[in-house]
Amino acid sequence: MISYACPVCKTENTLEANFQVTDYVCKSCNNLISTENNKTRGVLKQPASNVVLKVGDKGFLDGKNFTVIAIVVKKYGSSTFWREYYLKDQSGNNAFLSESDGHWVLMYPKENPLKDFKYYSDFEGKKYRWYETTPNNVAAASGFFEDKLELKLSNYKEFVNGTEMVSWEETGNKRQFFWGKHIPKGKVRRAFKPSYMPNYYGIGIVQPFYYNVKHMVNILGVAALLISLMQLYVHISRANYPVFEEQINFSDAKDKELVSKSFELKGGSAPLKVKIKSQVDNSWANTEISLVNESTNEITSTSQDIEYYHGVSDGESWSEGSTSKEINFCGVAPGKYHFLISAEKEQGALVYPTSQTEISGRTVTVRPDGLVEVRDAVTGNLTTYGDISTYRKDSLNFAEFEKVKKKQDSINGLSNLPLNTEPTVAEINPENQNISLKATWLPVSLWNYGIIMAAMAVFVALSYWGKYAFEKSKWSNSSNSPYPESEE
Repeated sequence: MISYACPVCKTENTLEANFQVTDYVCKSCNNLISTENNKTRGVLKQPASNVVLKVGDKGFLDGKNFTVIAIVVKKYGSSTFWREYYLKDQSGNNAFLSESDGHWVLMYPKENPLKDFKYYSDFEGKKYRWYETTPNNVAAASGFFEDKLELKLSNYKEFVNGTEMVSWEETGNKRQFFWGKHIPKGKVRRAFKPSYMPNYYGIGIVQPFYYNVKHMVNILGVAALLISLMQLYVHISRANYPVFEEQINFSDAKDKELVSKSFELKGGSAPLKVKIKSQVDNSWANTEISLVNESTNEITSTSQDIEYYHGVSDGESWSEGSTSKEINFCGVAPGKYHFLISAEKEQGALVYPTSQTEISGRTVTVRPDGLVEVRDAVTGNLTTYGDISTYRKDSLNFAEFEKVKKKQDSINGLSNLPLNTEPTVAEINPENQNISLKATWLPVSLWNYGIIMAAMAVFVALSYWGKYAFEKSKWSNSSNSPYPESEE
């Protein structure tokens, strides 16, 4: 246990630690006391702004148990501050936890001097690029110091390699060397459990990118290779093969659904192509087809029209449409399936059975619905009567053209014609009696594979671009930036 009574205010200053103290700052009167003569060296400000740890705090960090033995706030210029927490582990070794703008660096003192060149430093076989040289002095302090606390102007020269840095601090003729690395603030929070943590501002001098791009590229490369090998195997091992083929009579599938025989799909999910064919000729046909998964009862339905028309217009032949169409069911999973099918084709107009009688150059037609049509053979004019009685009355006006007796006899004959015959439907393209279906399960689609590969490539490109922008911003405050635009 360390304990010192302040010679100025008589306050007892204690710390649960064991090391030789050279200077300490009284927690009550803020006098910097030298233990050598027990006299004050001056009054310092107490660290306050953004100081999150306290002297005496303990925490487990970087595999060691540390105690905070002192806190120093450094000042550069008139408004730039950072905080340095002096740490001592259980073996008596020193470390320094530096925080600036919410970014943390754990520093260890080193005996090996830096090989300092103009723009870089060679330390323990690794090159570090010079970032900046910063003059600074002590703005505030508290705690216990193993070495004399230097109050003179100091110079920090910092060199960076990724998430690591080396630096030397020069005060007068004294020079100290340090090696450090980035520490996530989450680790600091878990180690010392402070009441709050400062937010990030900007990019720290050794802050890493948000993820390791090289590792990510390696992982995605392995994933892309495995996906490609699997895709190649599935593609080679699967050829187009028909899984269902049947002809459906229009008469059997009109206004009702036919249930097809079952078929089984084996392998990976893939498109199912259904080709529909009908011998339409200047007509159309329609098919409604539903794919039913017999395990899940999931139904996927679609409808398709087949139309084919042709002719001659202004001496030139023309045609449009086709006698076949294709339907694609995308991403069909393996399993047992069947189809629900309904179909119909174009029908002609209703044809009514008629009875006709020729009367003096006129054709008299009695339709089953009771209407009477009279067409003049010379003029072509057509007159329609609502029934036989109306026609009989009107026909008396034709006495000057024919004998009434003959006309009446003809009318009497028409009145006895059968009028209850049902109309029939005129059939279009009578040779087209059925529609044929052929289902083929295709190889696994390359479309999804292509999307995945493209997404990976885009992500890699964006990652490299993002890391470049990140590093460029990190070095924007450096006098030795490796990015030309940052040097302007």
